Amino acid sequence: MSDVMEKSITGEKVTQKVDVMIVGAGFAGMYLLHKLRGLGISARVFDAASGVGGTWYWNRYPGARCDVESINYSYSFDSDLEQEWTWSEKYSPQPEILQYANHVADRFNLWPDMQFDTRIDVAHFNEKENRWTVKTSKGDVVSAQHFVLAVGTLSAPKLPEIKNQESFKGKVYETMKWPHEGVDFTGRRVAVIGTGSSAIQSIPLIAEQAAQLTVFQRTPNFSMPASNRKLSAEETTKAKAAYKTGYRQEARESGFGVPIPVATQSALEVTEAERTAAFQAGWDTGNLVAIIGGYTDILYDKEANDKAADFIRAKIREVVKDPVVAETLCPYNHPVGTKRPCLDTNYYQTYNLPHVKLVDLLKTGITEITPNGINTTTENLEFDDIVFATGFDAMTGSLVRIDIRGRGGVDLATAWKDGPATLLGLQVTGFPNMFTVTGPQSPSVLSNMMISIEQHIDWITDCISHMKDNGLATVEADKKAQAEWVEHSNEVGMATLYPLANSWYMGANVPGKPRVFLPYIGGVGPYREICDDVVAKGYKGFNFSK
Repeated sequence: MSDVMEKSITGEKVTQKVDVMIVGAGFAGMYLLHKLRGLGISARVFDAASGVGGTWYWNRYPGARCDVESINYSYSFDSDLEQEWTWSEKYSPQPEILQYANHVADRFNLWPDMQFDTRIDVAHFNEKENRWTVKTSKGDVVSAQHFVLAVGTLSAPKLPEIKNQESFKGKVYETMKWPHEGVDFTGRRVAVIGTGSSAIQSIPLIAEQAAQLTVFQRTPNFSMPASNRKLSAEETTKAKAAYKTGYRQEARESGFGVPIPVATQSALEVTEAERTAAFQAGWDTGNLVAIIGGYTDILYDKEANDKAADFIRAKIREVVKDPVVAETLCPYNHPVGTKRPCLDTNYYQTYNLPHVKLVDLLKTGITEITPNGINTTTENLEFDDIVFATGFDAMTGSLVRIDIRGRGGVDLATAWKDGPATLLGLQVTGFPNMFTVTGPQSPSVLSNMMISIEQHIDWITDCISHMKDNGLATVEADKKAQAEWVEHSNEVGMATLYPLANSWYMGANVPGKPRVFLPYIGGVGPYREICDDVVAKGYKGFNFSK
């Protein structure tokens, strides 16, 4: 090791040296480690958790499960793994997904190259050595040629802006940091703040235990029944056979990473009876796509979207007995699908229970949290427990919270002060050899994440292998190419209805965060073709150095 490498740019001695430093031991980090091993490239994974699984390690709240069907939410890179693993339910529950993650780590013996209970605090690019120096919470100082952020898109939880949160003397829980031993709410007076996906999944189960449950809702969300059930042996056999006959390739070429029929008609071209029947079929089977993707224009034309919104609002009124509560639960301030659409089990039915109360924060705001509960503009309420289900600083929060500095000491947070700028959601100008997995301006959260993760990891490992084979020291997104991609991503996003919602897709849930459309909505298949074309043209838009 050279004298320069003996001391890092932070002035501390380097304790580890690898080709690739990986942040995150979720499905992206694990697959990346496996791929790099096969290429003979050394790598080390670090994670703040005590085990693998990423989001599925942390999110253990009641009812937590995936909203992509089990047969789609799994790795496709290993045919034996596909055949040996059997999912038990249509929509996998968190414990089973975590079990699957551990099975993968065991099967490919990933454990020796992963370090847990370790946060990444500092990552600086050393321009003299063309390497990254990364400092961890455990005192490790790691030197790596490549720095890959596989930190997850929804891994930086966001608490609400409410006065005196620390004053509450009861128990406080966050859905994203749920106690691993679980929580017993039997006989308790519970407040749930938030009605996003995690709240919608957990509220029915909390209500089964709590003596009193009060839900504080700022923005009602569109949700539909998941119609979850056990998978039969016949269904499992059929799914595993389909894996071998092109099903996965269909997913890779699809719009959202899930094989579905391509919509050919506008919602406004069919009769009301036809449209209602199509929506009803989606409602009955727990198929989100049948409602937001069953027609060509649901996400592009407000009039078409209103047809779907009216259908769901009518369903809410059918289920919820109290007309005032039902109307409070009906979303009007955003089109269907422009905030994260939710799947639930008995969510709306829960509001028919006598011990469940809904507080509309648009009419009755929270003024402060007190030692004994929550004060609103109209009443003072006492609680034993408060559950924060208030979402995330999505897609960028988990990245800018690390002190990441590229060329010239410029930090990532400053580079992104006006909104994230990437090339393909893979690299950032000024940050050589740094890759982001499912980063901003890639399909990411608007896709089956497993498909997008595999596509990104394959692209990144091919690039690193290309560099190794050709004696290249750095790769970096070209400034002009990055600007063109950001412009294209924004243009495609602005052509949809997404900007009409104050959603985390737009960064609107975090005060002061630039309001830009964060993911890429051009489709998983078309995006893959763009990435492949970039490689075919000699990594067009990416600059390499010897």
